[in-house]
Amino acid sequence: MSKQAGAETRERLIEAAARTLRTEGYARTSARTIAREAGVNSALVFYHFGGVDPLLLAALDRSSEQRMAAYRQAVTRARTLEELVEVATAIYRADLEGGHITLFSELVGASIARPELRQEIVKRSEPWIDFVEQTLERTIGGSPLAGLMPPRDLAYAAITFYLGVNMFTHLDADRSRTEALFRLAGRVAPRARLLTVRFPRRRAPRSPG
Repeated sequence: MSKQAGAETRERLIEAAARTLRTEGYARTSARTIAREAGVNSALVFYHFGGVDPLLLAALDRSSEQRMAAYRQAVTRARTLEELVEVATAIYRADLEGGHITLFSELVGASIARPELRQEIVKRSEPWIDFVEQTLERTIGGSPLAGLMPPRDLAYAAITFYLGVNMFTHLDADRSRTEALFRLAGRVAPRARLLTVRFPRRRAPRSPG
């Protein structure tokens, strides 16, 4: 198999794995179902990735890379807490429609019974926590709110909330309660505006002399 043919097969398998996981769920995703979707022999799953889980993680990585690039561009427009809530709401809806939430949720659910998969999911969560922390630091850093709730702690809370929302979305068929949470955040954010004001630091008094 030439390098080009091998690269093309890997791409087909990654795309097929993402589609299969979204439509069939983790329990019904196998080397055979992925290979059938990709139109290749199931042995190629093991040849290129070493197994089904590594292939599914590769599909998650691909989706995460695309989403991270889109997120970084989106959050640059947010200068206030209210604008950040608006961007977060738009991100959630885009992830839901694009299937990223399903990919992530299926693998998180599977990781409960698979410690080796759990470690990989935790490892992939760290860049997202860092990203959210950096965004919060830029938006509220140096403010009273950041003093009460450090951006690192808020970032962890945000990722935990996002994961919970992802899982609950599967139960909330009409998404009404999930959407209500974002509307609540939109109402609270303006009321927290004073806590996000960065006050100038007081100068230390000069020593007599």
